[in-house]
Amino acid sequence: MKGVILAGGRGSRLHLLTRVTNKHLLPVYDRPMICYPVQCMALAGITEVLLVAGGNNAGDFIRLLGNGREYGLRELSYIYQPEAGGIAQALSLAEHFAAGSPLMLILGDNILERSLAGARQRYEAQGGGARILLSQVQNPSAYGVAELDEHGRVMRIHEKPAQPPGNWAVTGVYFYDHQVFDMIRSLVPSARNELEITDVNNAYLARGQLMAEKINGYWADAGENIDFYLRACNLVAQRGANLDSSQ
Repeated sequence: MKGVILAGGRGSRLHLLTRVTNKHLLPVYDRPMICYPVQCMALAGITEVLLVAGGNNAGDFIRLLGNGREYGLRELSYIYQPEAGGIAQALSLAEHFAAGSPLMLILGDNILERSLAGARQRYEAQGGGARILLSQVQNPSAYGVAELDEHGRVMRIHEKPAQPPGNWAVTGVYFYDHQVFDMIRSLVPSARNELEITDVNNAYLARGQLMAEKINGYWADAGENIDFYLRACNLVAQRGANLDSSQ
Protein backbone atom coordinates (compact mmCIF):
# COMPACT_ATOMS: atom_id res chain seq x y z
CA MET A 1 0.00 0.00 0.00
CA LYS A 2 1.14 3.53 -0.81
CA GLY A 3 0.17 6.81 0.82
CA VAL A 4 -1.01 10.18 -0.50
CA ILE A 5 -1.12 13.38 1.57
CA LEU A 6 -2.94 16.41 0.20
CA ALA A 7 -1.45 19.76 1.20
CA GLY A 8 -2.72 22.14 -1.47
CA GLY A 9 -5.71 24.47 -1.28
CA ARG A 10 -5.95 28.21 -0.73
CA GLY A 11 -5.88 28.35 3.07
CA SER A 12 -8.51 31.09 3.05
CA ARG A 13 -10.22 29.83 6.20
CA LEU A 14 -7.11 30.52 8.29
CA HIS A 15 -6.38 33.96 6.87
CA LEU A 16 -4.39 36.06 8.05
CA LEU A 17 -2.17 33.23 9.28
CA THR A 18 -1.87 31.91 5.72
CA ARG A 19 -1.00 35.19 4.03
CA VAL A 20 2.69 34.29 4.13
CA THR A 21 2.70 30.49 4.27
CA ASN A 22 0.77 27.33 3.42
CA LYS A 23 -1.63 26.39 6.23
CA HIS A 24 -0.12 22.90 6.46
CA LEU A 25 3.17 24.50 7.56
CA LEU A 26 1.59 26.32 10.51
CA PRO A 27 2.63 24.99 13.93
CA VAL A 28 0.36 22.61 15.81
CA TYR A 29 1.81 22.42 19.32
CA ASP A 30 5.50 21.52 18.81
CA ARG A 31 5.78 20.85 15.06
CA PRO A 32 4.37 21.93 11.71
CA MET A 33 0.89 20.64 10.91
CA ILE A 34 2.05 18.50 7.96
CA CYS A 35 4.29 16.41 10.23
CA TYR A 36 1.28 14.70 11.81
CA PRO A 37 -0.10 13.02 8.65
CA VAL A 38 3.45 12.11 7.60
CA GLN A 39 4.00 10.39 10.95
CA CYS A 40 0.54 8.84 10.66
CA MET A 41 1.59 7.16 7.41
CA ALA A 42 4.84 5.86 8.85
CA LEU A 43 3.17 4.43 11.96
CA ALA A 44 0.60 2.67 9.77
CA GLY A 45 3.48 0.93 8.00
CA ILE A 46 3.20 2.92 4.78
CA THR A 47 6.68 3.97 3.69
CA GLU A 48 6.13 5.20 0.10
CA VAL A 49 4.24 8.49 0.21
CA LEU A 50 3.35 11.21 -2.29
CA LEU A 51 2.70 14.74 -1.04
CA VAL A 52 0.51 16.92 -3.26
CA ALA A 53 1.42 20.57 -2.61
CA GLY A 54 0.29 23.86 -4.09
CA GLY A 55 0.56 27.61 -3.75
CA ASN A 56 3.62 29.80 -3.43
CA ASN A 57 5.21 27.85 -0.58
CA ALA A 58 5.40 24.38 -2.12
CA GLY A 59 9.19 24.38 -1.91
CA ASP A 60 9.01 24.80 1.87
CA PHE A 61 7.69 21.24 2.18
CA ILE A 62 10.89 19.91 0.63
CA ARG A 63 13.01 22.00 3.02
CA LEU A 64 11.04 20.66 5.98
CA LEU A 65 10.46 17.03 5.04
CA GLY A 66 13.27 16.25 2.60
CA ASN A 67 13.18 12.61 1.47
CA GLY A 68 11.01 11.63 4.44
CA ARG A 69 13.50 9.26 6.05
CA GLU A 70 13.82 11.41 9.16
CA TYR A 71 10.09 10.80 9.68
CA GLY A 72 10.15 7.04 9.13
CA LEU A 73 9.43 6.90 5.40
CA ARG A 74 11.49 5.05 2.83
CA GLU A 75 10.51 7.40 0.03
CA LEU A 76 8.70 10.75 -0.03
CA SER A 77 7.79 12.16 -3.44
CA TYR A 78 6.21 15.48 -4.37
CA ILE A 79 3.86 16.74 -7.05
CA TYR A 80 2.57 20.26 -7.62
CA GLN A 81 -1.15 21.08 -7.81
CA PRO A 82 -1.48 24.27 -9.93
CA GLU A 83 -4.88 25.23 -8.54
CA ALA A 84 -7.44 23.92 -6.08
CA GLY A 85 -10.10 21.74 -7.67
CA GLY A 86 -11.36 19.51 -4.88
CA ILE A 87 -10.01 16.50 -3.03
CA ALA A 88 -10.81 14.11 -5.88
CA GLN A 89 -9.02 16.30 -8.41
CA ALA A 90 -5.95 16.46 -6.18
CA LEU A 91 -6.00 12.69 -5.72
CA SER A 92 -6.12 12.21 -9.50
CA LEU A 93 -2.58 13.62 -9.68
CA ALA A 94 -1.37 10.51 -7.83
CA GLU A 95 -2.40 7.95 -10.47
CA HIS A 96 1.10 7.45 -11.89
CA PHE A 97 2.55 7.21 -8.39
CA ALA A 98 -0.03 4.61 -7.33
CA ALA A 99 0.81 2.32 -10.26
CA GLY A 100 -2.13 0.05 -9.44
CA SER A 101 -1.41 -0.19 -5.70
CA PRO A 102 -4.09 0.45 -3.06
CA LEU A 103 -3.83 3.82 -1.36
CA MET A 104 -4.30 5.43 2.00
CA LEU A 105 -5.23 9.09 1.50
CA ILE A 106 -5.08 11.64 4.29
CA LEU A 107 -5.70 15.37 4.19
CA GLY A 108 -2.73 17.38 5.37
CA ASP A 109 -4.70 19.30 8.02
CA ASN A 110 -6.13 16.20 9.70
CA ILE A 111 -4.74 15.01 13.03
CA LEU A 112 -5.80 11.84 14.85
CA GLU A 113 -5.22 10.74 18.41
CA ARG A 114 -4.78 7.06 17.54
CA SER A 115 -2.65 5.22 15.02
CA LEU A 116 -4.25 4.04 11.77
CA ALA A 117 -2.36 0.75 11.70
CA GLY A 118 -5.52 -1.15 12.67
CA ALA A 119 -7.64 0.63 10.06
CA ARG A 120 -5.10 -0.26 7.40
CA GLN A 121 -5.20 -3.93 8.44
CA ARG A 122 -8.99 -3.97 8.34
CA TYR A 123 -8.99 -2.43 4.87
CA GLU A 124 -6.53 -5.03 3.60
CA ALA A 125 -8.72 -7.78 5.06
CA GLN A 126 -11.65 -6.18 3.24
CA GLY A 127 -10.03 -7.20 -0.05
CA GLY A 128 -10.47 -4.02 -2.12
CA GLY A 129 -13.03 -1.31 -2.65
CA ALA A 130 -13.03 1.70 -0.33
CA ARG A 131 -13.04 2.32 3.39
CA ILE A 132 -13.84 5.57 5.18
CA LEU A 133 -13.45 6.66 8.80
CA LEU A 134 -16.25 8.44 10.66
CA SER A 135 -16.20 10.77 13.63
CA GLN A 136 -18.95 12.60 15.50
CA VAL A 137 -18.80 16.38 15.09
CA GLN A 138 -20.68 19.42 16.34
CA ASN A 139 -20.87 21.09 12.91
CA PRO A 140 -21.85 18.34 10.44
CA SER A 141 -22.95 20.85 7.78
CA ALA A 142 -19.26 21.62 7.20
CA TYR A 143 -18.44 18.04 6.10
CA GLY A 144 -19.53 15.05 4.14
CA VAL A 145 -22.03 13.34 6.46
CA ALA A 146 -22.80 9.63 6.51
CA GLU A 147 -26.46 8.68 6.67
CA LEU A 148 -26.55 5.47 8.71
CA ASP A 149 -29.23 2.81 9.06
CA GLU A 150 -30.27 1.24 12.36
CA HIS A 151 -27.33 -1.19 12.13
CA GLY A 152 -24.77 1.57 11.60
CA ARG A 153 -24.27 0.85 7.91
CA VAL A 154 -23.79 3.71 5.48
CA MET A 155 -26.80 4.33 3.26
CA ARG A 156 -25.52 7.50 1.58
CA ILE A 157 -23.03 10.30 2.10
CA HIS A 158 -24.26 13.89 1.85
CA GLU A 159 -21.81 16.68 1.02
CA LYS A 160 -22.12 19.67 3.37
CA PRO A 161 -25.89 19.22 3.86
CA ALA A 162 -27.98 22.12 5.12
CA GLN A 163 -30.02 19.60 7.13
CA PRO A 164 -27.62 16.81 8.10
CA PRO A 165 -29.07 13.30 8.59
CA GLY A 166 -26.82 12.88 11.63
CA ASN A 167 -23.50 14.04 13.04
CA TRP A 168 -21.17 11.31 11.77
CA ALA A 169 -18.73 13.17 9.53
CA VAL A 170 -16.46 11.51 7.00
CA THR A 171 -12.96 12.30 8.20
CA GLY A 172 -10.11 13.18 5.86
CA VAL A 173 -8.77 9.60 5.86
CA TYR A 174 -9.68 7.24 3.03
CA PHE A 175 -8.58 3.85 1.69
CA TYR A 176 -9.05 3.11 -2.02
CA ASP A 177 -8.16 0.45 -4.56
CA HIS A 178 -7.08 1.09 -8.18
CA GLN A 179 -10.67 1.75 -9.33
CA VAL A 180 -10.62 5.19 -7.73
CA PHE A 181 -8.96 6.89 -10.69
CA ASP A 182 -11.55 5.61 -13.18
CA MET A 183 -14.26 6.87 -10.84
CA ILE A 184 -12.66 10.30 -10.66
CA ARG A 185 -12.54 10.49 -14.47
CA SER A 186 -16.30 9.92 -14.54
CA LEU A 187 -17.10 12.80 -12.15
CA VAL A 188 -18.64 16.11 -13.13
CA PRO A 189 -17.79 19.25 -11.16
CA SER A 190 -20.10 20.18 -8.31
CA ALA A 191 -21.79 23.52 -7.77
CA ARG A 192 -18.50 24.60 -6.16
CA ASN A 193 -16.75 23.72 -9.43
CA GLU A 194 -14.82 20.97 -7.67
CA LEU A 195 -14.53 17.21 -8.07
CA GLU A 196 -15.99 15.97 -4.80
CA ILE A 197 -14.57 13.02 -2.91
CA THR A 198 -18.11 12.43 -1.60
CA ASP A 199 -19.13 11.50 -5.16
CA VAL A 200 -16.28 8.98 -5.29
CA ASN A 201 -17.39 7.43 -2.00
CA ASN A 202 -21.01 7.23 -3.13
CA ALA A 203 -19.88 5.53 -6.33
CA TYR A 204 -18.13 2.84 -4.30
CA LEU A 205 -21.22 2.61 -2.08
CA ALA A 206 -23.46 2.06 -5.13
CA ARG A 207 -21.25 -0.89 -6.11
CA GLY A 208 -21.46 -2.36 -2.63
CA GLN A 209 -17.72 -1.79 -2.18
CA LEU A 210 -17.59 0.80 0.60
CA MET A 211 -17.06 0.02 4.26
CA ALA A 212 -16.97 2.46 7.16
CA GLU A 213 -15.65 2.42 10.69
CA LYS A 214 -15.91 4.85 13.60
CA ILE A 215 -12.56 6.16 14.75
CA ASN A 216 -11.07 5.55 18.16
CA GLY A 217 -9.98 8.75 19.90
CA TYR A 218 -10.24 12.31 18.66
CA TRP A 219 -10.15 13.57 15.09
CA ALA A 220 -9.06 17.18 14.63
CA ASP A 221 -9.57 19.15 11.43
CA ALA A 222 -6.95 21.83 12.02
CA GLY A 223 -7.79 23.71 8.84
CA GLU A 224 -11.55 24.17 9.21
CA ASN A 225 -11.32 27.61 10.86
CA ILE A 226 -9.28 29.45 13.48
CA ASP A 227 -11.25 27.95 16.39
CA PHE A 228 -10.74 24.41 15.10
CA TYR A 229 -7.05 25.20 14.58
CA LEU A 230 -6.79 26.26 18.23
CA ARG A 231 -8.70 23.14 19.31
CA ALA A 232 -6.26 20.93 17.37
CA CYS A 233 -3.27 22.61 19.03
CA ASN A 234 -4.77 22.10 22.48
CA LEU A 235 -5.75 18.46 21.84
CA VAL A 236 -2.26 17.56 20.69
CA ALA A 237 -0.70 19.36 23.66
CA GLN A 238 -3.02 17.66 26.16
CA ARG A 239 -3.47 14.18 24.67
CA GLY A 240 -0.80 13.63 22.01
CA ALA A 241 -1.31 12.32 18.48
CA ASN A 242 -0.84 9.10 16.49
CA LEU A 243 -0.72 7.02 19.66
CA ASP A 244 -0.83 3.24 19.70
CA SER A 245 -4.49 2.27 19.09
CA SER A 246 -4.33 -0.26 21.90
CA GLN A 247 -3.69 2.43 24.50
